[in-house]
Amino acid sequence: MKRRSLLRTATTLTAAGLAAGASAHSTAAPLQRDDDATSLRVHVVLFDGVEELDLAAPYEVLAASDYFTDRTVDVRYVALDGPRTVTAAYGTRLRADHAWAPEKADVLVVPGGGYARRDQPGVWAEIQQGALPRALARAPRPGLTISALCTGVMLLSAAGLTRGRPCTTHHRAKADLERQGGILKNARVVDDGDLVTAGGVTSGLDLALWLARRELGVDAALGLEGMLEYEARGTVWTARRNNG
Repeated sequence: MKRRSLLRTATTLTAAGLAAGASAHSTAAPLQRDDDATSLRVHVVLFDGVEELDLAAPYEVLAASDYFTDRTVDVRYVALDGPRTVTAAYGTRLRADHAWAPEKADVLVVPGGGYARRDQPGVWAEIQQGALPRALARAPRPGLTISALCTGVMLLSAAGLTRGRPCTTHHRAKADLERQGGILKNARVVDDGDLVTAGGVTSGLDLALWLARRELGVDAALGLEGMLEYEARGTVWTARRNNG
């Protein structure tokens, strides 16, 4: 990912393992890298009608995690039909510069938006069209974590990926998710190993912080919380025995 100026406070971010915070709008480089360290490759899926906050929160959190780990974190927007401009739910125009390539990702993030707006672009339209659910159905492989938030989880459901699996979604779609075979958990984030789902809209922050903690360690997640001035909220249901 391209390096960006990171707004830092002048206080020490001990939780992130930093010696001291830089001044506001610091252009200080991220932590030194081990050239042999394995990178974390995150693909955030875009489609017309996607909710702005659904896509922005995971992108921002996971992209910023690059500053709190010695691993290289590469976060990019991808679109099923190749590089193109996408119009989000409230009119924001976004450029997906990368093609669909889940075989080159470690984490796939599927935002929601438009599930209730049946006559407009969004999740419901993507389900009816079918191409994105079919692509998601083909995506699972060893080493890939597929995650989704809000009604993006319904795209995974349409792909058959939540059937018989612990999961959650936006509160207005939970009944549909359960009818389609998902095992609903009353949690903000549900981690079932290679499938991680989260509730509505703002839970994208908590999903991304959980993925950062799981993939990069507790110190990275704490550093992100300090930077964002946000503490992860809600319950994380997990099938994993040891989450570090």
